[in-house]
Amino acid sequence: IAAMCTTLAYVPQAIKTIRTKQTRDLSLALLILITTGTLFWTIYGILLMDWILILANVLTGSFSCTVLIYKLRFG
Repeated sequence: IAAMCTTLAYVPQAIKTIRTKQTRDLSLALLILITTGTLFWTIYGILLMDWILILANVLTGSFSCTVLIYKLRFG
C-alpha cells in the first residue's frame, strides 16, 4: 500500500506539468533529490531482488524524472 501511495502521488504532478509545461513553482532541489532517491531505492530493490520495491521506484522515478526534465527544459 505504501509503495502504491508514493508511486501514485507523482502522477497528478506529472500530468499537470506535461499539460501546462509550467514548473516555476516546483523546487529543483526537491526534484533532484526525489529522482536520486528513487534511483537508489531501485538499486537497493535490485540487490534484494524485491520486485515490489523495484517496480514502485522505477515508476516513481519515471514520473519524477519526467517532471525534472520539464523543470530543466521549461523552468
